[in-house]
Amino acid sequence: MLIVDKFIEDGFLRRKPNGDLQVLKESTETADHAQTVNVPLVGTVPAGLPLLAEENFEMMLPVSTRLAKPPHQYFLLRAVGDSMNKKGINDGSLVLVRQQPDADNGQSVIALINDEATVKEIHKTSDVIVLKPKSTNPEHKPIVLTEDFQIQGIVVATFPEFSS
Repeated sequence: MLIVDKFIEDGFLRRKPNGDLQVLKESTETADHAQTVNVPLVGTVPAGLPLLAEENFEMMLPVSTRLAKPPHQYFLLRAVGDSMNKKGINDGSLVLVRQQPDADNGQSVIALINDEATVKEIHKTSDVIVLKPKSTNPEHKPIVLTEDFQIQGIVVATFPEFSS
């Protein structure tokens, strides 16, 4: 069976009396890929030691709604450093962050510690929060917190070595 015949059989195409093909509907995959939302790139986040968090709007970038799922709010940050390279977050990568104030153990989060932001893997106990690096570099150590800490969101996707 030809691929055109398969599309006709599945209802995506129809053959007109003159032999031309007419598109009846787009495949879900094509429609999903075409749907995007603009997400702001708002600066950098250290994948290393925390740095002073300064939201610095750089640009809007289109992101597939398969990643940035409505109705949630998202933002992008450029990673600096290597403390999360085992999770695919390398120096220069963009991280897509879903804004939310809490996270489950093992999720990568953007954490705000006394006005300083960092990206780390979160582990919570009843007494403390531990923000763990996931790095091939042994220089990076966990950050243990009891207060002065806020989750800005969770990392839902990483785009390697992006340059604008």
